[in-house]
Amino acid sequence: MEDNKPHGHETGDIHHQFVEEHHAPSSKKLIWRVFWILLGVTIVEVGLAELNHMYHFLSKSIMNYVLIGLTIVKAYFIVAYFMHLKHEALSMRYIIILPFLLIAYLIAIALYEGSFLGTVIG
Repeated sequence: MEDNKPHGHETGDIHHQFVEEHHAPSSKKLIWRVFWILLGVTIVEVGLAELNHMYHFLSKSIMNYVLIGLTIVKAYFIVAYFMHLKHEALSMRYIIILPFLLIAYLIAIALYEGSFLGTVIG
């Protein structure tokens, strides 16, 4: 059974107005959960980078891919929960995500094609 009573607080001034909150109290738990996930991923990133710097157990290119992947995970949580994209309509998600993917694809193509520039000219 859902509580339909509005969430908020009463002001402490002489008017005693009720100020309704935009989020349910349960959203605080979600924000803290996302915070701990982001903190955990950041600790893993820093720990992996430091351990790899000391012991060189991964090549530089593989380490870059791992760190990029973890950064994309963090970006997902930030965009989905703190920028509220998770609760948008599917078409709005596509409007925001597809241009980003297209730009990333075009950058990858430009970097790949640019690596052949010296071999063709020289």
